[in-house]
Amino acid sequence: MTADNEVIRRSWDSPRMFGELFTRHGPVVHGYLKRRAGPDVAEEVLSETFLTAFQQRATFDTTWESARPWLLGIATRLLHAHGRREARHLRVQARAAEREDHDGGIARAGERADAVTAVAAIRDAIARLSVADRDTLLLHAWGDLNQEQTAAALQVPLGTVKSRLNRARRTLRASVAASTTDENTTDEKEAHRGRVDVAAGA
Repeated sequence: MTADNEVIRRSWDSPRMFGELFTRHGPVVHGYLKRRAGPDVAEEVLSETFLTAFQQRATFDTTWESARPWLLGIATRLLHAHGRREARHLRVQARAAEREDHDGGIARAGERADAVTAVAAIRDAIARLSVADRDTLLLHAWGDLNQEQTAAALQVPLGTVKSRLNRARRTLRASVAASTTDENTTDEKEAHRGRVDVAAGA
């Protein structure tokens, strides 16, 4: 299969060739946008991304074989215009995770509850990250880019990506730890209240 950089080179003279990139990378870009901001924003920004990429194809660094980091970088920058909708989507997802009703046996109920609490805490923490840290983390995690590709997508040094990822991970770990502590404290209070109620009725 022809590499992306060669497809882009050919598209300089034959613009129709550029459509091959949408076939190859459209589903990945759409999935990334949908996870970040929901289906409506994803559809809108996906179209803008490939239109912008087509218009800027002469600026693509052809030393890169894959266009995926470049396309995800464009999508990420365009997504900034929808920052409030993205934050709202992430918080809605966090609340949905907290309300999620899992099937299964009682023996695993506590384990599942802990997992749901962790997911909710992570999504809420992601929404509260700085724009730069959130972009870096989600390109790496949801865009499935390695650190070098993430740096290329964001047009920043590799060291900057590493620093942002470390900071974001620390924030997420702290949020999960705090949510677990809060959950345990609540359980202890409820257990204590139950013991008091039993004693009062005895």
